[in-house]
Amino acid sequence: MADKISVIVVGAGGRMGKEVVKLVLGDPELELAAAVGRSDAGKDAGTLVGLPACGIQVTSDLEMALVESKPDVMVDFTAPQFAYSNTALAIKHGVRPVMGTTGFTPEQIEELDKQCEERGIGGLIAPNFSIGAILMMKFAAQAAKYLPHVEIIETHGDQKLDAPSGTSIKTAEMIAANREEIRQGNPKEEEVIEGARGGYYKGFRIHSLRLPGVFAQQEVIFGGYGQSLKIRHDSYERAAYMPGVKMAIEKVMGYSGLIYGFDHFID
Repeated sequence: MADKISVIVVGAGGRMGKEVVKLVLGDPELELAAAVGRSDAGKDAGTLVGLPACGIQVTSDLEMALVESKPDVMVDFTAPQFAYSNTALAIKHGVRPVMGTTGFTPEQIEELDKQCEERGIGGLIAPNFSIGAILMMKFAAQAAKYLPHVEIIETHGDQKLDAPSGTSIKTAEMIAANREEIRQGNPKEEEVIEGARGGYYKGFRIHSLRLPGVFAQQEVIFGGYGQSLKIRHDSYERAAYMPGVKMAIEKVMGYSGLIYGFDHFID
């Protein structure tokens, strides 16, 4: 049997982080090297997620955990303000980053890609790990070739920090690559209430809804003469992302450089 892939989970006490810890502990091909979480330091990573104790204590010191555990891969679900520094730190220590955290600028992605290439390791920044969500993005990008008038509506819980979501931004980028930039709507249009038309991106709009009781939804709506096309994806629980996280962990072991978007792994 091939060696297990050792994984450090950053943001282990968060809602997504806990699912990743469960994934790693329950998968015979993976091994939990360390778990990092600022508010859960000292707790056993297994009991933290409702499983038997595993002997790995959560630590608040990422760099120490990287040095001492020497993992193959770092999976990070923290917050946008920590995304760049955590990724750079992992690469510095030769650990392959799998980033579910968003908030990177294009310049930061380019710099981190160079750092990965220099170290000869792979990395991934993925706004969404759901296979269904990736298919939604790909279908939308294809539709944009034929129905260029489009708007995106994305809905998340009211505790989400960033708007628009990383998934909707990635979808918009894929759509924009397949259509000429045209400014939609009436040229004399006026927003009676500022922001009513949503965020502007290369000629079309992204609308972000934030409501309690909602998990994650995105709908891409195309309009044409006498017709419309709606492509929608709904996620109902965080476990839906775990097959994608597992695939990402395996994939980053086989290439060098930083990839932006899980869609590159779905043909």
